[in-house]
Amino acid sequence: MTSTAAPETPETNTFQYQKRGRWLDHWEPDNEEFWENGGKRTAWKNLTFSVLSEHLGFNVWVIWTIVVTNMGNAGFAFMQGLGDKNPQAVSNALLLTSAPVLIGAALRVPYTFAIPKFGGRAFTAFSAGMLLIPTLGLAFFINRPDTPMAVFLILAALAGFGGGNFSSSMANISFFFPEGKKGTALGINAAGGNLGVAVTQLALPLLIALGTTILAKDPAGYRLGLTLAALFWVPFIALAVFSALRYMDSITAAKPDGQSYKLAMTNKQTWVMAFLYIGTFGSFIGFSFAFPTLIKANFPELKDVGLLVALGNLAFLGALVGSFTRPFGGWLSDRIGGGAKITLWVFVSMAVGIACIMASLELHSFPLYLLSFLALFVLTGIGNGSTYRMIPMIFSAETKKRAEELGMSVEEMTASAKRQAGAAIGVIGAVGAFGGFLLQQALRLANTNFGSMAPAFWGYAAAFLVMAGVTWWYYLRTSFAVQQAPSLAYASV
Repeated sequence: MTSTAAPETPETNTFQYQKRGRWLDHWEPDNEEFWENGGKRTAWKNLTFSVLSEHLGFNVWVIWTIVVTNMGNAGFAFMQGLGDKNPQAVSNALLLTSAPVLIGAALRVPYTFAIPKFGGRAFTAFSAGMLLIPTLGLAFFINRPDTPMAVFLILAALAGFGGGNFSSSMANISFFFPEGKKGTALGINAAGGNLGVAVTQLALPLLIALGTTILAKDPAGYRLGLTLAALFWVPFIALAVFSALRYMDSITAAKPDGQSYKLAMTNKQTWVMAFLYIGTFGSFIGFSFAFPTLIKANFPELKDVGLLVALGNLAFLGALVGSFTRPFGGWLSDRIGGGAKITLWVFVSMAVGIACIMASLELHSFPLYLLSFLALFVLTGIGNGSTYRMIPMIFSAETKKRAEELGMSVEEMTASAKRQAGAAIGVIGAVGAFGGFLLQQALRLANTNFGSMAPAFWGYAAAFLVMAGVTWWYYLRTSFAVQQAPSLAYASV
């Protein structure tokens, strides 16, 4: 039963909806006539509100990166001395910023599979609404200086709801666009989400500065600023929930293929790429979360530079350049060998970037420190694009080999490759995000046990070189088929 009178034929220019939940019963984006006569408008409408929800997810996911650097000034004893390199305060800060990364990474897998079950419209509204829990909770407890750290650790973990939004949003939008346009649509979706990190790290210090201006720079002023920083997102979250329910759709045919998912999970290439994605996206998200704390701990004298403090000591620039260079990594990979060559040189260059960061700390040069980190963020962005560019090519090559063995048709092979790539990306994205948690924990443990983060940084440099070697071994050492694979399943990236 449908709520619109539409013909059943593929040539129809209208859409069929079930009466409940705005489910699209008929959706053929690869049919050019269907696409041009209403399909395109519906797809872009859903993308627009998907980007809004995903962007807010990242906004809330990283909120603690700025909160922890101001809690000491707000009167919380467990964060006193962060700017003076108090080992316990630094450890507490890194623990609070790593909790949302861990939960966000864990949620990426179930959030990916939620779209076929619950529909894009309903789950987008739900996932956006969940962001109210960590924001309102923070606004309530930040005004109680006697609140134990354990409560804030729980609130920080709940901010991880925002980290899962990426996977559900990407999975949902992938169903709306035709094959030749999915890459662009998902690139916009991913960049719109990643930019949420930079927006939060720029906006929150300004809101905190507003609070200290109203009530002066004492604990009460900082608590007001942090309250504003939490409540600022509430009206936007409400708008995202309303917009999803009012304007978005779900696609009835968006059902998973159990066999393809099983094949993807048992394919070693999924796990090789997940390991490499720890180095690119894991570094991006891990350093994005840790960067404000690292600046405050290593350059405490910046607290006397009013403009820099109001701008979060420029920490937002890291996520900003990393987000904007992600599409460039995919574009560059299209022109230089399919992604593996770019990924190899990204890892080698990231190891050099770590050496530059360590040199800046030896010289105690903030300009060199900032520039070295920005270069590292640029490289993580390029690496995110190049590794995601590799995934569909790898599964195209793998599926082609299997198709020849089983006698599959070209159409069956293409469809299977796309489904496997889509399934693999959910797991790869989750493992990559978990890498951000590992990165911050390595910093925390090194600082606690050695009184310096240097061992962790040099460990990263060694890991990046290992990842460069893995890239060469699997994808450049021989004339691996992925290098000549056709452009199948690009939509999945």
